[in-house]
Amino acid sequence: MSVSIAGRADWLADKHLQRLLAALAEGGEEARVAGGAVRNTLMGQPVADVDIATTCLPEEIIRRAETEGFKPVPTGIEHGTVTVVAGGKPYEITTLRADVETDGRRAKVSFGRDWKLDAERRDFTINALYADADGSVVDLVGGIADIEVRRLRFIGDAEARIREDYLRILRFFRFFAWYGEGRPDAEGLKACARLKDGLAQLSAERVWSELKKLLSAPDPSRALLWMRQAGVLTAALPESEKWGIDAIHGLTKAEKDLGWAADPMLRLEAIVPPDAARMKTLAERLRFSTAESDRLRYWAISTTVEPKTTEGELAKRLYRGDRQGVVDRLRLSLAGARVRAVEDNNALLEAGGFSRLLAFALKWEKPVFPLKGADLTALGATPGPKLGEILKNLETEWIEAGFAPDRGALLERAAKALEA
Repeated sequence: MSVSIAGRADWLADKHLQRLLAALAEGGEEARVAGGAVRNTLMGQPVADVDIATTCLPEEIIRRAETEGFKPVPTGIEHGTVTVVAGGKPYEITTLRADVETDGRRAKVSFGRDWKLDAERRDFTINALYADADGSVVDLVGGIADIEVRRLRFIGDAEARIREDYLRILRFFRFFAWYGEGRPDAEGLKACARLKDGLAQLSAERVWSELKKLLSAPDPSRALLWMRQAGVLTAALPESEKWGIDAIHGLTKAEKDLGWAADPMLRLEAIVPPDAARMKTLAERLRFSTAESDRLRYWAISTTVEPKTTEGELAKRLYRGDRQGVVDRLRLSLAGARVRAVEDNNALLEAGGFSRLLAFALKWEKPVFPLKGADLTALGATPGPKLGEILKNLETEWIEAGFAPDRGALLERAAKALEA
């Protein structure tokens, strides 16, 4: 069966891409678009990156790109990969390869000219599709049939593919979350369960990168369920074991209904306990960025906001704490209340309260305390601990008064405090 993506792949018509493909195909060589761009076009999904596979060797890729006036960057030349910037867009170009040796984390490769061997070294059938410059799709592993039924399947023997790189266990569930339907492929699922201990060989950065991509899927709940069933979720994220993933479905529904963007950090918070010590360990183990670590910590130390809390009371909490942590708590509480509201009228009222508070928190702007230490020294105060204590007490009074006292009123209070 002949399949083409011509006419539904605007990106393929790009003149710079066509020039690049033509240059790489001169003199008996071949070049095709490979992987995700072909897959996503066939599945009607957006295409972010366009990768190219070619029979040209890396040095020849560089020479031909420069001849065309494009900018080559040897981003992974030892593995056959050169990034070429053409028309302002980067294209990752890789010479056809076959694995010579693998250790579960990385592979030694040899360059070749056999498209079938190159396809068979990839992970899943839907990721091993190629497209010629005219849009004709080349399928050497049965990927088109799997796309038609949205089935995620390892190429060849699932265990063999996983032993080449144990990250493929997490990729199996990540791609299932994004592209799969129904039940995961049985052989793939069994292989992931049997070889899950291999995840311990992977770097923390690779594990978190895959988990974050999985948690960014439109609805990762089914994938997380199968990960838990296979024991993979506990192996990758032990903090989730006794806490559960039940809140994920309600959260993704709330995101869809209320127009929230898919947020991998919020989804992570939905499946781990709000325990500051354990979250610190999690962040260190998976080597979170500073921003990610701080967000997880502030969420963990933020106390639950009751739905009957007034805006004034919430404003005091927001001033004293971290707004993102409070917002995360409110979003998760609202999502949970929406689920319970189906059978519980009280939960419906709670959802209304959380919705009101969330709207307030999102638009709230932190007020600036009107006084500084210099204001007190101008009144005759001596710099030191006593001045700091007076300033702190005045700020507390200002907060408790709903941030209402202005600078003049606070200066009067400061003068009386100094006299006392």
